[in-house]
Amino acid sequence: MAAPTPSPGTASTGDVAHATAVARIADEPADHRFKGLPPDAAAAGTTLGELAAERRSLFTGGFTTPVLALSAERLEHNLAALADYSARHGLAFAPHGKTTMAPQLFNRQLEHGAWGITLAVPHQARVARAFGVPRIFLANELVDAAALRWLAAELDADPDFRFICYVDSPQGVALMDEALRAAGARRPVEVVVELGAGDGARTGARTEAECAAIADAVAATGTLRLVGVAGYEGEVPGAELEAVRGWLRRLTGLAVSLDAAGHFADLDEIVVSAGGSAWFDAVAEAFAELPALSAPTLKLLRSGAYVSHDDGHYRRLTPFNRHPDEGGLQAAFTLWTQVVSRPEPGQAFLNGGKRDAAFDLELPEPHVVRGTARPGSGEGTMRDATGLTVTGLSDQHAWLRVADGTELEIGEWVGLGMSHPCTIFDKWQVIPVVDAEGTVTDLIRTFF
Repeated sequence: MAAPTPSPGTASTGDVAHATAVARIADEPADHRFKGLPPDAAAAGTTLGELAAERRSLFTGGFTTPVLALSAERLEHNLAALADYSARHGLAFAPHGKTTMAPQLFNRQLEHGAWGITLAVPHQARVARAFGVPRIFLANELVDAAALRWLAAELDADPDFRFICYVDSPQGVALMDEALRAAGARRPVEVVVELGAGDGARTGARTEAECAAIADAVAATGTLRLVGVAGYEGEVPGAELEAVRGWLRRLTGLAVSLDAAGHFADLDEIVVSAGGSAWFDAVAEAFAELPALSAPTLKLLRSGAYVSHDDGHYRRLTPFNRHPDEGGLQAAFTLWTQVVSRPEPGQAFLNGGKRDAAFDLELPEPHVVRGTARPGSGEGTMRDATGLTVTGLSDQHAWLRVADGTELEIGEWVGLGMSHPCTIFDKWQVIPVVDAEGTVTDLIRTFF
């Protein structure tokens, strides 16, 4: 039988263990490994926890540029926004942890009622387990024998640990079964059939007939247990609202047909899962129309980029643009860089580049300039970055076009907004959390 699911917001033994493991991050040295942190903190042997407790100013407390800042207020707003949305729509929430790979943020998501954390590859699952995450949804196929040996041992060692992953072929099922038998697994691995988003899309079985054959293959093993269906609507070719809705109807219909065929007969709950950050409104609508099945349904949403949101791609795509009455998200990241060169009229260079800024979808946007300490410059004052445009990135520089008549001095700090949270987080091992006054209130450790 499937393990019972804790009610949202209910602290389990696993949640407590997770919080305890996360607390150990504070004991790490605030040293040379982490760019942007104050050099004097490293010299003094200060830990991350001690540095956060000092409540230094990001701007005058010794932090060096470039430095990425995560807004404390906007982070909390976003955490609450998706938790509230999920609760209103009767959805369980397993935010995609590959976005942040930050156990401290996993912990806050669990505190906001998340069912568990979604991940994509075995390394990410190992990180989550090292910090005690009690429930993992792996939104991917898993056929690596070494990873399956690790998973079998992890499941056998902790009866409260729940793990679910995709399957999309009888061949994959056979590889999983072989590896788990060789590992001597005592607990079956829970799996969901992944329905692909269409021809030319990413992973997932393309037809309902293929899904039924996969379900039969799972039933023939003693090492796997089929617990539901899943997929990712963001991969629908040429995704637009009606096409996404059509695919979601196929997904819920697949759950109904597999249930009618008896594939979920021994379950306490049936898992139906979808949902990235662009179409969670369509997911909520489709899941609300799912008819009653032979067991209660765990309707599992997996959005991840919401936690920081962004100043580009997701700013345009968020479903809250279609449903402003449901709330909204706020871009929470600012990359603070410094003007290091003005070699020509109309041209400036910042000291942050591809190693520091997301650039896979769009170039960063200058938002704000902070004055320097030179006499009369208004040190510490902020002004809008009108007239400044990032035109390109080198490894360690941003190319900045300066419009005629725009004031910009060497040494001034320029705050950049960026697009695509997944490629913002992965460039930083420690990220200061900064309140509206510029005070660093926490330091977030990532594990990519």
